[in-house]
Amino acid sequence: MCRNIRVLHNFDPPATGDEVHAAALQYVRKVSGSTKPSKANEEAFNAAVDEIAHVTRHLLEHLTTSAPPKDREVEAAKAKARAAARYAS
Repeated sequence: MCRNIRVLHNFDPPATGDEVHAAALQYVRKVSGSTKPSKANEEAFNAAVDEIAHVTRHLLEHLTTSAPPKDREVEAAKAKARAAARYAS
């Protein structure tokens, strides 16, 4: 499940709220061991996703780096090349 969590820091343009929420959702799914909570746990599950997304946004706003921002398209091309090499038969 956590393979879907992507690096969100130091991109131009910065990570969107949707990307932060998706990462938080994947994290909570991994930690809870459940992709969809039961009705009894749904409120706690959703609250955890919201809190983690909030903390993640706060972290991203306060991180600093001297490296130039990464380009999303270049990073996606690198990931595709790694996947092609990994899964080549």
